[in-house]
Amino acid sequence: MSRGWYTQEPYGVRFEWGPTGAATLAPGTACLVVVDVLSFTTSVTVAVETGTDVFPYRWRDPSAATFAEANQAKLAVGRGAAGPQAPWSLSPAALRRAPFTPRLVLPSPNGSTIAAAHPGPTIAGCLRNATAAGHWLVRQGFGTTERPVAIIAAGERWPDGSLRPALEDLLGAGAVIAALHDSQLSPEAAATLACFQATGDVAAAVVR
Repeated sequence: MSRGWYTQEPYGVRFEWGPTGAATLAPGTACLVVVDVLSFTTSVTVAVETGTDVFPYRWRDPSAATFAEANQAKLAVGRGAAGPQAPWSLSPAALRRAPFTPRLVLPSPNGSTIAAAHPGPTIAGCLRNATAAGHWLVRQGFGTTERPVAIIAAGERWPDGSLRPALEDLLGAGAVIAALHDSQLSPEAAATLACFQATGDVAAAVVR
C-alpha cells in the first residue's frame, strides 16, 4: 500500500497531531510548524517579541539545567515553580511579567519533541502569531507541492500517555492554515481550516 495516503502527498499543506504525526510527515516536508497554543508556542512568541533567543529542550528534568548552563541561558521552570529566583516559566502570562533575558531554555516534552522531528526550518505557531506565521511561510515559498509544509497540532496527553486532541491546538493550526491563501491543502488540512472557520468566537472557545 502506498504511504501517500497518510503522509498526505502530494499536497502543499499537510496537517497531523503530536510527535508521531510530526515524525511521519517531517521527512517529506520542507518546513514544519509546531502549534501548542496554551503553553509552548505561545510562550515562544512572547519571549521572541522581547528579543530573547529561545532554546527548546525536550525534557523537563535535571538535564535541562545542564543544557541551559551550557548555552549560557536562563531556564524556564514549571508554572507552579516560578518565583523571584526563577521568574521564567512556560506560562505566557508569567513570561510577560518576567525580567528580560537574552537567552532562555524552554523545556517542553511535547512541543520541543515535535520541533526536534524536523532538521530543517521549524517555526512556532499559535493564535497570537497565526497570520504572521502564515504570511512568512508564503513569502518563503512554503505550502506548494515542491516545498510542502506540515502543520502539527501538539495536543495533550491522557493519563495513560495516549494523545488527547486539543481544541485550542486544532484552532491554532486552522488559523495558520487560513493565512496560507490559495495553498494546496490536504483533506486533513482542509478539515482543520473548516473547523477554524466554523468557530465563531475562537477566543471564547479556547478560554471557556
